[in-house]
Amino acid sequence: MTWLSDRENGAREALPSPVFEYLAQGARDSVSSLEALRGWADVRFLPHVLRDVTEVDLSVPLLTTPARVPWGIAPTTQQRAVHPDGEVAMAQATAAAGTVMVLSSNAGTTFADVAATGVRWWLQAYLPADRTLAEPLLARAVEAGAEAIVLTVDTPVVGTKHAAGDQVVWDVVDPELLRVNFDADYEDAPGSEKATDLGPHDLVWLAEQTGLPVVAKGVLRADDARRCVQAGAAAVWVSNHGGRQLDRTASTATCLPAVVEAVAGHAQVYVDGGIRSGLDVLAALALGADAVFLGRLPMYALVEGVAGVGRMHTDLREETVEAFRLAGCRTVADTRGIAAPAPAP
Repeated sequence: MTWLSDRENGAREALPSPVFEYLAQGARDSVSSLEALRGWADVRFLPHVLRDVTEVDLSVPLLTTPARVPWGIAPTTQQRAVHPDGEVAMAQATAAAGTVMVLSSNAGTTFADVAATGVRWWLQAYLPADRTLAEPLLARAVEAGAEAIVLTVDTPVVGTKHAAGDQVVWDVVDPELLRVNFDADYEDAPGSEKATDLGPHDLVWLAEQTGLPVVAKGVLRADDARRCVQAGAAAVWVSNHGGRQLDRTASTATCLPAVVEAVAGHAQVYVDGGIRSGLDVLAALALGADAVFLGRLPMYALVEGVAGVGRMHTDLREETVEAFRLAGCRTVADTRGIAAPAPAP
């Protein structure tokens, strides 16, 4: 077992049970969350040979700015419940790795404190029923240096999760560690509930409101991906919310190729969900993703603070470089087409 593959066990041992359960659980019976890892493990490779792989370049553009590695940090809340330094530690390690952190709108750390680390960051957002209530949060993010807005499109309501014990995370975590970037009276305002009427026009509205590129996160279908691109999305993010919304949704590994084909290079395509190793990164890139985003893995590493997240980036880089070399790939572009065709049903 590698250090990376043991992070879940490490987090289970270190964290209060309700906090670990919050990180690890999926919606309802956790069918989708449990299938996520297998989706990548089922991908098979057709490696190139007789290729010079002395130098491997993992860099990719994330939107228009280069990143040194083909992954970023997905938005996750409760980071300060995992470690007191929370989002600051995550940001510091991610800045050192040379890539992007997507900050949850429910974060327990201010935009200013995250920006002070020097990390490139994007803001994840949910839109409320009354869109005007989102305007102060968006304005603060722009002022603090957010480079993009990531709209979560798969959460008209929050999927049901079943607690294993008598307590849930909200019973043991200080509520002051959440939503620190919102107006104090936000949740009491009429219309602050999540919008159940999201549409492509909201992607347009966010771009106009902020002047930033907009990423649509939570897309699994080719037809929805095309609608996002037609509305001007700079990227489409294939995600089933870590299996935390509609249970029994297909794995992101299964959905990715059709979305890549539908987008047809008109926007970038990202993917998350169950990525735990360099082989998983290679599989996602081989299936056409422009980059992957990591959710649970960096949260498990965050148990050890900035050093843990830093080691996660380092170990994942080492695994990915080895996977590239063994696959005969020097760049991300070389990985296209090395995924073996899926077997006939």
